Amino acid sequence: MSLILQNEQALSAPAEATFNQWAEIALQDHNPNDIVIRITDAAESRELNQRYRGKDRPPNVLSFPCTAPPGLPQDYLGDLVICAPLVIAEATAQHKPPDAHWAHLVIHGILHLRGYDHQTEAEAQIMETLEQQLLQQLGYPDPYTTHTEENTTT
Repeated sequence: MSLILQNEQALSAPAEATFNQWAEIALQDHNPNDIVIRITDAAESRELNQRYRGKDRPPNVLSFPCTAPPGLPQDYLGDLVICAPLVIAEATAQHKPPDAHWAHLVIHGILHLRGYDHQTEAEAQIMETLEQQLLQQLGYPDPYTTHTEENTTT
């Protein structure tokens, strides 16, 4: 697996080795597996969301899958864009450890790059179950359960 981490603004984010660990879990038994993860601020995330999805708000993660032209090898899976300030704000509001939320968004985004979606209830069930299993392998709690300050580990 080859991961390129872009964080030109030096926004608060986990170490590159940690991103590699999360990506490897999400990419196990999957090829192609080369990806770029770009850490952004809210302004860049909002601008990309507006340009590519027509939504005027910053999302926590955007996925841009890559499809190679016919006849060329498909080594590159795509790009993830993660909004650092939003990840931190959501983790705080949801009483989740920040690393657990970062891991969830990386895995969620990579699953989108792999073709998973959550537009229907059936798709959501499949994707969420896989996210829960992968996060459990990393020792993180279920991202879809309600967290309170009393049961949050830091």
